[in-house]
Amino acid sequence: MADDHDLIPLPNVEIRGKLVELRQRHQDLGDAVEALGLMPTPDQLQIARLKKQKLVLRDQIVKLENMLTPDLLA
Repeated sequence: MADDHDLIPLPNVEIRGKLVELRQRHQDLGDAVEALGLMPTPDQLQIARLKKQKLVLRDQIVKLENMLTPDLLA
């Protein structure tokens, strides 16, 4: 899933801002999964979809975190 951010290097300030946004969305999805799980008859399909979205966000977070970490082997 490519977007414009894959093509243009972002300054650290923008990366950090995006990280804050993605982490919040990740937490919100986690809260939603937890709330759905507490229902008398949890919607397992919806829970699976939210968990998949969480994994996508986690991958994006890791990618951005790696952009902030200097490449020590270079």
